[in-house]
Amino acid sequence: MLKMSRRAMLAGSAATVTLAACAPKTAGEEAAAPAQTVPSYADGVAMAAGIAAGETTALEQVEAAITRARAVEPQVNGIVSETFEMARSDAAGLLTGAFAGVPSFIKDLIDWKGAPTMAGSRGLAGHMATTDNPFAGKWRGAGIVSLGKSATPEAGLISSTEPLSNGPTHNPWDLTRIPGGSSGGAAALVAARVVAFAHASDGGGSIRIPASTCGVFGLKPSRDRLPYSEPGAAPPIQISVNHAVTLSVRDSIALFRAAQTNDGAYPLLGDIQPLTRRLRIGFAPEPIGGTALSAETRTAMEDVAQLCRDLGHTVFDYTIPMDGPKFTDAFILYWAAGAGMFAQQVAAFAGKPVGPEIVEPWTLGLAGMAVKRIGEVPGTITYLQGFEAQYASFFDAMDVILTPVTGSPAVPIGEQAPDGDFDKVMESVLRFVAYTSPMNVAGAASMSVPLAWSPSGLPIGAMFSGKRGDDALLFELALELEAARPWAARKPPVSAA
Repeated sequence: MLKMSRRAMLAGSAATVTLAACAPKTAGEEAAAPAQTVPSYADGVAMAAGIAAGETTALEQVEAAITRARAVEPQVNGIVSETFEMARSDAAGLLTGAFAGVPSFIKDLIDWKGAPTMAGSRGLAGHMATTDNPFAGKWRGAGIVSLGKSATPEAGLISSTEPLSNGPTHNPWDLTRIPGGSSGGAAALVAARVVAFAHASDGGGSIRIPASTCGVFGLKPSRDRLPYSEPGAAPPIQISVNHAVTLSVRDSIALFRAAQTNDGAYPLLGDIQPLTRRLRIGFAPEPIGGTALSAETRTAMEDVAQLCRDLGHTVFDYTIPMDGPKFTDAFILYWAAGAGMFAQQVAAFAGKPVGPEIVEPWTLGLAGMAVKRIGEVPGTITYLQGFEAQYASFFDAMDVILTPVTGSPAVPIGEQAPDGDFDKVMESVLRFVAYTSPMNVAGAASMSVPLAWSPSGLPIGAMFSGKRGDDALLFELALELEAARPWAARKPPVSAA
C-alpha cells in the first residue's frame, strides 16, 4: 500500500449547536470582548468520564459532534473526508480505552482503516486505507471515534492549509486568515469547538504553528516517544512526530500516555502535576533566519516572559548560538528532497508523469530545487545529523527556551497559496515559520501555549522548548501556565460551543 506521508519518506457534549457568528467576522470585532475565565466546554477527559459513568453515551457524543461539524464546516472548511456513518457504527459498538467513545478527527496524512488518505493531493484521489497507521492504531485502541479526515496542505509541505484538492481552510478567529499548517484543519476544528482534540503531526512546526494561529494547545513530542512511521527503512533524520492539538493540557497528557511507545528508550509518561520547581528560561525572541519579527508578536512575547517572571521563574535574555541562515537553507533542502520523493510516489499511484495535473506548483517547485541541488544533499544530511548535539548544548545554561512560534499572527489566505509565485510564497513562509524547525531536527520536545492575543484579536502562541526527552517537564510547565492564564473558555467568532 502507498505510504502517504512525505515525512516518513524522509524518514462539547451539547447536542444542540449554536454558531457564535453566522457570518464572517473580522478579528477586531472579537477584540473588544474581555477574555472568559470559566471553562464551559467539556474536554476529552471529561467526555470520556461521562461516557464511562453512564451519564451520556458514545453515540450521543458522536451525534453532537456531527451536528457541530455541520454547523461550522461551511465557514471553516476543515474536513476533507466525512466518515460519519462509520463513526456512528463504531460508537454503537463495544469501545474500550482511556477515551472510549470520544469523537475526533485524523489528519489526512496517515491511514485510518476504511477512510480515504489523500495527503491533500489531487493525485491521490481514490486511495482508501485498508489498515491503520501505527499511531492511528493507538488512537483506535484508546477508543477514539474518528469522524473523518482533517484538512492538510499537499503532503504537509507548507505552513498554510490551502490545498487545491479541497480549497482553503479558514481560521475561526478571522475567516480571512490562515489557520496555519500543516495541521490546519485539525486546529481549526478544535478552535471552533467541533471536537475537544484532533490528531496532528509536526515535521517542521506543523503542530505548533496551527496551535498558535488558532489559539489551542499543541505539544510536539520528542522523537520516538509516540509512533510515527510504518515499519521499514528509517529516514536519515526522523523530523516528524504524531500527537494532537487540544483545548486542555490534560487531554494532551492523556493522549500522550495512550499512544506512547513502551520500548525502554524513555521512561513512560506517568502522572503529571503542575510544575513546582522554578526554571531558568532563556528568552530568545529573534528569528533564527534573520527575518523581521512583527511588533505585535514581540509585545505578546514580552508579556509572556513577564508572566513567567511573575510565577517566580528566572527569565533572561538569550541569543540562540547557531548560524540561522545556514540551518534554514539546509532544512529547506532536506524538506525539498522529501517533496521530490512524494511527487514520485503520487505519479506512481496515479499512473501519470510528475506534473501540475497531479502535483501542486509549490510541491513541484520544492522538488525542482532538490533536483538542482542534489549533489548537496549528502552533506546537508550530515550537517543536520550533527545539529542534535549542538541543540542539546543550549541547555547547559537553562532549562527551557521561550520564543514565538511564528514571526507574526496568522497571515491572509492566499499569501501562501500553493499555486502562487514560488519565490514570493517561499519568502512569506520563511518570514512566518522562523522558529520551529530546529526542534524537529534535534528531536526535541516543544510546545505552543495560547497565552496571548493581538490587539485585533488574533491568537499568538508562545513556544517553550526543551531537550529531547523533556516532554514531562513541558507538560508540567503547561499545566502551571494554564492555571495562571486559562484559555479554554475564550472562543473565536466562529464557534460551535
